[in-house]
Amino acid sequence: MDPNNARELLLLVLLVKILAAASIASILGRSASFKRLLFRPEKTVRQQFIFGFVLGAALFVGAALRVILKFQAPDLGLEGAVLAGVLYGNIAGMIAGGLASLPALAHQEILALPLLLIAGALGGFARSLAPSKDIVWHFSPFFDLNLYRWFRQRFGYPRGGWQMFFFMWLIVLEASRILLGRAFPGKLYYLFNGSSLILIAICLTTIACVAIPLTIWKNIRIELQLEEQGRLLMQARLDALTAQINPHFLFNTLNSIASLVRIDPETARQVIVKLSSILRRLLQKHENFTPLNEELAFIDDYLSIEVIRFGEQKLRIVKEIEDQTLPLMVPSMLLQPIVENAIRHGLSPKVEGGVIAIRSCRENGRLILEVRDNGVGIPLEQIEHIYQQGIGINNVRERLRVLYGSEFIFQVDRLPEGGTSIQIGIPLLAN
Repeated sequence: MDPNNARELLLLVLLVKILAAASIASILGRSASFKRLLFRPEKTVRQQFIFGFVLGAALFVGAALRVILKFQAPDLGLEGAVLAGVLYGNIAGMIAGGLASLPALAHQEILALPLLLIAGALGGFARSLAPSKDIVWHFSPFFDLNLYRWFRQRFGYPRGGWQMFFFMWLIVLEASRILLGRAFPGKLYYLFNGSSLILIAICLTTIACVAIPLTIWKNIRIELQLEEQGRLLMQARLDALTAQINPHFLFNTLNSIASLVRIDPETARQVIVKLSSILRRLLQKHENFTPLNEELAFIDDYLSIEVIRFGEQKLRIVKEIEDQTLPLMVPSMLLQPIVENAIRHGLSPKVEGGVIAIRSCRENGRLILEVRDNGVGIPLEQIEHIYQQGIGINNVRERLRVLYGSEFIFQVDRLPEGGTSIQIGIPLLAN
């Protein structure tokens, strides 16, 4: 065959290979059961086996088509084994690689099994080296972006080093396959025609066949996260509404108003206005984010009612708010569950009451919010279980996780002098 025609045919094979990777990822991404499996936060051994078999079955079909039809493009065994490993761990990667190698073994390509098992295991090893498992989803097939990330890593951008490492790792795997295939003719499937430019194209195709499924599934993951964030936001509103407008709260508030009507009508009128403001916000607020000054105004209405119920001597409020933080955006209904938790579990059991302090500042590129009380405090043995025990606290933390991934701080501390401090740190977001 003419060298130019051979080169063009090989480039066509590489293009079809990329299209095959995108098609398989899109088809799998349409399955609800596959999405539930893919995006599980915790990967048990059983789930690794299942994921390896699911992805390995698709790779098996592609490799079988390559052997039967003698057309190279559908075989994505190496890329799929690495992909399974980096997404789910060593076991999943090795199972996917083992299944993908079966058609090749039937075709006397005896090196396929050890190579793909190693590729799957190395994919899992690469996953274990990632500073955060979320970094896997940000892998890009474009070298210039990875080089940019690598330079940014020198200035505090943690994912860049792993991105560059994984990029080079894939090149080494593909180069190893080519070298083994040339050293043992007929014992291993590989693509190569001797041209250095074609070699570069082959390596970039391998990288693209890993990165494109990650990108497709990442977009699906973002859509699911947005849906989950919307559900959590609605649940937060419902939880807040239930907490505020339960019979106990409403009874005490209306009873306070009834007592004030005769002796202090103006205060009674102010309490009614504040209660209506709380109801209006809870029922009509639809934005995911709100400026901090609006969030604090809502907290002021809520605390004003609580001060009247508990008495000014039993519940005092201290605010240390930096003016430059007021326009910054925060998730709606962020502080109310925390303040409510401080009153219910921190100050209510304390006969003499106490103080709630709310602080905001900017530190290291983050907005820091702190709610502190000098109540009875959380027992030391319960600190580790606070997220499971407190519905409101757990809801706030889960919303922050959906909105910011791993880019937030949520810390609960028992204070030495008594009381509890809850500190939140989120990326700066201006209005």
